[in-house]
Amino acid sequence: MANIVWHTKLRIHLDLNLEDLGHAEHPGLWDMVYDMDKLYAARGVPVAERDLLCGGVCQEQGVEAPMHLRLRSNGRREAVHERREDEDRHVVPVSDEHKAYQERILRAAQEAGFDGDSEVRTRVGRSWIQTDTLIEGSDGLRIGWEVQLSSAGTDGPRSVRARAAKAQKNGITPAWHTDRTAYADRHDTHWTRSNNLPAYVIAQTGDLRVISGFRRLDFWQCDIHAVHPCPNGVRRCNKAHATPTPKDVLFDDLVRQTAAGTIVPIEFRTPTKLHRFWVTHADRNRYSDLLSDDTHLPPANEEAAPPASKASRNRPTCRQPGPAATAPTPVAAGPQTGFLPTQSAAPSVEAVPSELSVSPSPTPVHAGLPAKLISLQQTADAAHARLRELTDPDERREQRRKWFSAAAAAQTAVTDYARTKRLNRHEVERELRRLVRHL
Repeated sequence: MANIVWHTKLRIHLDLNLEDLGHAEHPGLWDMVYDMDKLYAARGVPVAERDLLCGGVCQEQGVEAPMHLRLRSNGRREAVHERREDEDRHVVPVSDEHKAYQERILRAAQEAGFDGDSEVRTRVGRSWIQTDTLIEGSDGLRIGWEVQLSSAGTDGPRSVRARAAKAQKNGITPAWHTDRTAYADRHDTHWTRSNNLPAYVIAQTGDLRVISGFRRLDFWQCDIHAVHPCPNGVRRCNKAHATPTPKDVLFDDLVRQTAAGTIVPIEFRTPTKLHRFWVTHADRNRYSDLLSDDTHLPPANEEAAPPASKASRNRPTCRQPGPAATAPTPVAAGPQTGFLPTQSAAPSVEAVPSELSVSPSPTPVHAGLPAKLISLQQTADAAHARLRELTDPDERREQRRKWFSAAAAAQTAVTDYARTKRLNRHEVERELRRLVRHL
């Protein structure tokens, strides 16, 4: 569809976004042109003979693309191409960076045992929703990742706000990612942001860091000992408040934990604005308790008590190593050399959230993995394979529950093993999957 139409008989451009089509000197121009197009259609006149051509991209490229007019039930005017190839000419090609993000989202989700696909169309009544990358998470959770690296509108049926609301209304949790600073201040959806990086860096398996959009909630009592100012504008109100604090998070961890439901979207209201960002599930539950009763601090979740903050051992992709970068510590060769390479520590200023931290002390690993890990992973893979064979909805629902349970057991065992052996958890999981595939 296009909104600029060239009328071959009147020799003028018609802008369907404007009430007067851009010609205030001709009142009733839309009614005349639209009624004539309807008359042509009723008489069976081909679209190519209805005096209307695309006046936008097609005309700029020297292509005569016939069009016809359409009036939606909500009053929106549209001009529709006769041929699909003319319509495709208006679609902006996907950049290499956009494709790299889509591939990385799918890879991160699949490594955690979640299914997904790119460019997914979901039927909604008489229309549809197209999602850049749709991840099928735990307990029926669906995360719709939209990578926005170009300009995005704020108003209209194709704006970010409208697309996010439509997805959410139909059971898809919208997750919008960008590399533009201005989007972080819009709050028309739950934005996350990384640095502006080339495609080959995004495609690497190193630490791609999200520097905006994920926050930790600090809960405090508004008394004389409080550090933060009272959000109600008084000296001290003696009530409980929550203050969001920006936190970095790894992009791969964000993909996995949003699918698992441990990182969730939240709408945080201040006296003047509504903010949208991502927090841990425990923080959102505490915030809900605070909204129901702010006379005292909500109880802290013991399971959410973070360990000491530690830096990731993987080289970050959001920073290019300088000439003085420290080389990785070599591992002695031999028959018992570990299959997981050690890496230099990341800069301390890029410490990941404490909930997602890993051990800072790399330790060489002896070859081989425990039989228990291999058995648990094989059980999870078998449950997943069985799910693909079923077609009955009830059987699929029950098998999906079994798969989630088996996958959770395998993931917990991998985490415990990596923590005990002081290893990089991602590398342990990747080696485990490689071993299981070749058995």
